[in-house]
Amino acid sequence: MSEFNILSSCCQPSDETQENTTIDKELPIAIVGAGPVGLAAAAHLIQYKQKVILLEAGTEVGANILTWKHIRLFSQWKYNIDKAASSLLKKYKWEKPNLEEIPTGKELVENYLIPFSKIPEIQEVITLNTKVISIAKKNIDKMKTANRENVPFVIYTEHEGTIQAIEARAIIDATGTWGNPNPANSSGVWLESEKHLKENIVYGLPDILGESISRYKNKKVAVIGSGHSAINALLELGILKEKNPATEILWVIRKEHVEDAYGGEEKDALKARGLLGTKIHEMVDKGIIQVYTSFKIEQLKKNNTSTITIIGEIKGVKSEIEPIEEVIVNTGNRPNYSFLSELRTKVDFATESVEELSSLIDPNLHSCGTVRPHGEKVLRQPEKNLYVVGSKSYGRAPTFLMATGYEQVRSIAAYIAGDIEAAEKVELDLPETGVCSVNFSNIKSDRSCETDSCCS
Repeated sequence: MSEFNILSSCCQPSDETQENTTIDKELPIAIVGAGPVGLAAAAHLIQYKQKVILLEAGTEVGANILTWKHIRLFSQWKYNIDKAASSLLKKYKWEKPNLEEIPTGKELVENYLIPFSKIPEIQEVITLNTKVISIAKKNIDKMKTANRENVPFVIYTEHEGTIQAIEARAIIDATGTWGNPNPANSSGVWLESEKHLKENIVYGLPDILGESISRYKNKKVAVIGSGHSAINALLELGILKEKNPATEILWVIRKEHVEDAYGGEEKDALKARGLLGTKIHEMVDKGIIQVYTSFKIEQLKKNNTSTITIIGEIKGVKSEIEPIEEVIVNTGNRPNYSFLSELRTKVDFATESVEELSSLIDPNLHSCGTVRPHGEKVLRQPEKNLYVVGSKSYGRAPTFLMATGYEQVRSIAAYIAGDIEAAEKVELDLPETGVCSVNFSNIKSDRSCETDSCCS
């Protein structure tokens, strides 16, 4: 055989016989993640009489929310309760909270998610303490295309050390992004030096006025980040400082002007969200917080005194902040797609969001907190019957609201159940942030502010 024949023969289609099978319609739809959006997905699918399984890695529903249980949301109950879930709860004489009040994370879990998880319809489909390791197509890898759409998904899970494979006809990934934080490093890179500082760094929202009070009182504390989570931490540190004046508060942000972190303040349609900006504005003006703007962090370095030096630059000039005793990092979160690596996904390279969503939520294009309604069609993945929903669908973008996720899964459930008309009729009324700007130089589509409801 000639060299040419050897090379060409390796490129011929495989002789493997592909079974012309059809996915068993009795297989369940698998929802990964039992947070608010995952539970809402189950509610909508159950209303359509679809077979469902709900897999949660935590020991209880809303496990991620309970890590910030002391924090009060900035949206009222009416934005945080899914309609299908509420309808199912009513059958069991659930006491609905005052829809105009604003819950804490703990109240959201205890007064809504846990009661919902205990109704018979959900109890029989939910499995807790079950980690999804990987999801693939049964007996074919990512490279194989023939008959792919007719092969069920296989979900590999781990429960108490035991591996199990579960087949499903559709996947809804509602795992979110919380618990997978971005580093303090301004380049977004996890350095070993930062990883080794766990004793001095908290990523997220520590209970500063509760169980963590001794950790922060009378300490020099730096908060890194300019979003709502960072502002919540700063406000709690401000209260702590009132009774413990030796507490020092530093705020390190990349923004050139601290005013850009205040948000819409009184213009925000969500009063509690706007109030965060107003309160932090007042603290800065009073000198309670020492602000470092335009600070690009290059490294966090541990000192011999068990303190930390923040190393970076301000407008190209090398700068250091030291000595810091405690650091709270609130630089956002990122999605984890590792367990979907054997499936065909379409993810935006910048935001790491569902690709079709990127132009609606990319902060490089606009700063609006409100995104125009979107449903099943926008959220489709190249892998048929695979959907990424909730905050994970937004990737690294920080503007997600629970109500958005509820509308996403309502549309998807309708589509999977064959109610195409309901799936395509997407409606969502979200409160405006009071802040909106569009960077026209970066817009890559023909949409204008006039046609994008985000910019209203």
